[in-house]
Amino acid sequence: MASILSHLMKSDGTAVKRRKFTEGTLRHNLYKKARETLHEGMNLKQASHLDRFKFQGVKLPPDETFNDWLAVHVVDFFNRIQVLYGVVADVCTEASCPIMSGGSQYEYFWLDGQEFKKPTALSAPEYHLRLFQWVEKQIFDESIFPPDTDSDFPKNFKKTCQKILNRMFRVFVHVYIHHFDRLMEINAEPHGNTLFKHFYYFVTEFQLMDEKAFAPLALLIDKICNDP
Repeated sequence: MASILSHLMKSDGTAVKRRKFTEGTLRHNLYKKARETLHEGMNLKQASHLDRFKFQGVKLPPDETFNDWLAVHVVDFFNRIQVLYGVVADVCTEASCPIMSGGSQYEYFWLDGQEFKKPTALSAPEYHLRLFQWVEKQIFDESIFPPDTDSDFPKNFKKTCQKILNRMFRVFVHVYIHHFDRLMEINAEPHGNTLFKHFYYFVTEFQLMDEKAFAPLALLIDKICNDP
């Protein structure tokens, strides 16, 4: 059985590029805190419905700024969602997924304002490739994601992150609707569910996504996030 870690490699054998914060900086410490509280708060079955929206791994720590907290989570989600897609990349092909969709009701078009100035239909693998490249370009841009507290975040930082998070949510939609069997095959469902719950609790805690965007995965959300 293939190891999930093997999917950290792209199909051409190169490593997935992951953004890291410099050790010892505020944002590196915040990143560590986010990961630690995530694991401490994972026993959700003993939490009430209300408590789930106060999931320990997403709440803003006292005396920390929202933009710093947002930055470390966007980077963390980017790193982990790439791995999630890597799990199904070998079965998400031009032939199997000629359009980027979430079932028969939802199709996503690519628009980046540069190469694609109008919404354009792409295959799922090409869409994911362009999505990850688009996010990567932004989170490695130090004028958008400053490496330390000596530099300020841009004024539109929250809006930029909202757009990134909304688009990364589409990876969950495609993976869960079209490739759930692959997650089951390599026992990756628990890892995917943990990541999805963390993502969902974070974006709802800070109202970073429109409720309508969740519609394709409403049943999943009801099953693993909102169950009493």
